Amino acid sequence: MTQFPRRKHLAAAAVVWVALAATAQTGAGGPRVPEPPQNSAIDAPLFYQLLIGELELRTGQAGTAYEVILDAARRTRDETLFRRSVDIALQARAGDQALAATRAWRVARPGSADAVRMQLQILSALNRVADAVEPLRALINLTPEAERPGLVAALPRFLQRSGDRKAAAVVIEQVLEPLRRNPALALPAVVALGRAWLNAGEADRALVLAVTAAGADTAAPGPALLALELMATRPDAEKLVQAHLALPAADTSVRLAYVSVLTQAQRLVDAAAQLDIVTRQKPDLAPPYLTLGAVQIELRHPREAEAALLRYVQLAQDQAQDQAKAAAARRPQQPADAGKGVDDEEDGDSPTPERGLVRAWLMLAQVAEQRRDFAAAESWLARIGDAQRTLDVQQRRATLLARQGRVDEARATVRAVPEREPGDARAKLVAEAQVLREVRRWSESFAVLADANQRFPDDTDLLYEQAMMAEKLDRMPEMERLLRRVLELRPDNAHAYNALGYSLADRGERLDEAHKLITRALELMPGDPFITDSLAWVEFRLGNRTEALRLLRGAYAMRPDTEIGAHLGEVLWTLDQRDEARRVWRESLARDAENEVLRETLKRLRVSP
Repeated sequence: MTQFPRRKHLAAAAVVWVALAATAQTGAGGPRVPEPPQNSAIDAPLFYQLLIGELELRTGQAGTAYEVILDAARRTRDETLFRRSVDIALQARAGDQALAATRAWRVARPGSADAVRMQLQILSALNRVADAVEPLRALINLTPEAERPGLVAALPRFLQRSGDRKAAAVVIEQVLEPLRRNPALALPAVVALGRAWLNAGEADRALVLAVTAAGADTAAPGPALLALELMATRPDAEKLVQAHLALPAADTSVRLAYVSVLTQAQRLVDAAAQLDIVTRQKPDLAPPYLTLGAVQIELRHPREAEAALLRYVQLAQDQAQDQAKAAAARRPQQPADAGKGVDDEEDGDSPTPERGLVRAWLMLAQVAEQRRDFAAAESWLARIGDAQRTLDVQQRRATLLARQGRVDEARATVRAVPEREPGDARAKLVAEAQVLREVRRWSESFAVLADANQRFPDDTDLLYEQAMMAEKLDRMPEMERLLRRVLELRPDNAHAYNALGYSLADRGERLDEAHKLITRALELMPGDPFITDSLAWVEFRLGNRTEALRLLRGAYAMRPDTEIGAHLGEVLWTLDQRDEARRVWRESLARDAENEVLRETLKRLRVSP
């Protein structure tokens, strides 16, 4: 072991002991009676060794610190010290030393599942997945029998950081294939294999495994969840999900995950139908009502949106009160919780009641705004006190002002929002442009976005938004230039391909190029109803009216958007299916009578639905 100058470290140790003594004798309120001493399991030599290790680390001698702490861990067989030696090696970016520490840990504590997990994490980070077979098998054997199915299903996660995902899938298969003969582990093993091959880009192979797993047990949620992951690239996988959800005891978490996939694919009608089922089956479960409200707003069903959001508010407020009472009951025993606030919570898919209420009030204000009840909208906004949502609230308030003709005041409202985070300046510019867009102030919105692009160059979202405003101003060369710049920076941007292709199709220009652009967009976002609408429109322009009708019917069924309805109605009209065309147009007018595409279509065709 490396020898150290004793005088320097003894002096440092003295400083540490003085500080510890001072802390023990005083607190925030001054001197206090010392508590009875508690004997430590650490003896003097070990304490000195640990102190030396930590001091070496502080002075930049990570290698020496690692050796000292690992030596102490080997002598004591203490898992905390092994973990500390691994941390030191990782901080020093010494992957081989971190791996060596986990091996020493496993030798000292053969029954430690934590040691195996740490070893697997490091092997994955080092891209040494071929060495993971033995640790994976060891982890399975160390896991209690009742917990093994869950572990087996999650096994691909241990190698998800690997740079070679196919090699990782081969390893997972090597470990799990024998378990397929075990009745208790066969199903999770097949699901895990499917997920491993999906991660490796082998979607067809993963689909076969999903079908196999679902055939073994349709009621099990695992195969359905795997099928949900496959839906984006393998639409046939949806049949497995639907078969599971058709069962009386279908797992609610699977249905909610299905809703998430449907909303991401813009299949809002289907998402609303699934949420209706959840709210009937679980009427006291709050989060689905919040999602349902958001979906109904997008579908422009204000009455249904308001009903769902008010139900959410009721449930969330009851839940918040229950939590407050429980916290008050715990507070004397847990004073550390007293300072915890809403900002300490994660803002994930299932928000806390407080954060969920903020979202609900914002959406209720939006519903009131759609009804042009500006006073009611302001009353909902006035309830929000969450500082993190200041820009959201002020943008909504600015939109209310702009809709009442007070555009200068609306812009000033957004500009006055404090900039607390590095991204706030950009967000304010986007918000101001959006407010102007809402009231059709295209040129002013374009100018704000142009300024934003000067300040934040090569931001693809800003470039895209400016391109959309260029289209509104009929500045087509500028629009095309901006969209092509987006595609240079992000060749996988489906929205840019779609926007460029649609603009060409709508003008009847370069239709073959438009078709290629939109087809590429649909490859990147399969099944998206808006891109499907664009493809239908270029087919219509090419004279393929029957194909256009087929595509538009599908898009409109998934997402009855006003512009899709305008296109569907026009294709029906040209095919002499005029009663259905009028019905579709009436539905579209009921959703958004001010939509420019719909109004232009009816005017051009001289139709009064």
